[in-house]
Amino acid sequence: MRTQRERSETTRAALLDAARRLFAADGYAATNLDEVVRAAGVTKGALYHHFGGKRDLFQAVFEREQERLAGLVLEAATRESDPWVAFYEGCRAFFEAVLDPEVQRLVLLDAPTALGWDTMREIESRFSLALIRRGLEQAVEEGRLRKRPLDPLAHMLFGGLCEAAMLVARSADGAAATRQVLVELRSQLAALDAKPPRQRGAARGRGRRQRA
Repeated sequence: MRTQRERSETTRAALLDAARRLFAADGYAATNLDEVVRAAGVTKGALYHHFGGKRDLFQAVFEREQERLAGLVLEAATRESDPWVAFYEGCRAFFEAVLDPEVQRLVLLDAPTALGWDTMREIESRFSLALIRRGLEQAVEEGRLRKRPLDPLAHMLFGGLCEAAMLVARSADGAAATRQVLVELRSQLAALDAKPPRQRGAARGRGRRQRA
C-alpha cells in the first residue's frame, strides 16, 4: 500500500500536470480551478490542501517549467568542453524550447501578469540566471573571460536573453527570429572571449613547439 506521503505527492503531481495543460492551452486568466480539479481527478479540497489558490498553483507550474528548461539548457551545455561553445549551446537549447507556444504562454506571456515581476525574477534567478552565472564562472576559470564582478554581466546577458525570447514569442516567424538571435548571440560571446580563435591557435602552437 502507498504511504500517505506518496498519495499526497501523486495528487500534487496530478494537479500540476492538469494545471499546466490548461494554463498552456487557455491561458492563466481563462483557466478556473473547477476545470483543474476535474482534469486532475481530485477534489477541490485536495487542491486547497496543496495550493492557496490559482496564483499559487500557477507559481508551482511556472517553477516546475523553469526547472525543466534549466535541465534542457544544462544537458546541452555539458556536452561541450569549450566554455563559450557550452554557453551558446545552452542558450540555443533554451530558444528551441521557446519555439513551443505552450512554453511561450506559460513562461513569457502569462507569468509577468499572474505572478508579478518580483516573484517571477526570484524564481528565474534560481534557474536561468544561476546557469548564466555558472557559465561565466567557467569562462573565467579557463581564462576565456577577463576576471571581473560577474553579477552585472550575468544580469545584462540574462535580460538580453529574456527580451530576445520575447521577440521570438511575438514574431510571426519564430524560427527565423531564433536564427537571427543566435547569430547575434554568437557575436556577443565572441566579443567577450579573452582568447579569440587566432590567439588560442597561436598558444597551442607555442605549446607544441615547447614540448618538442
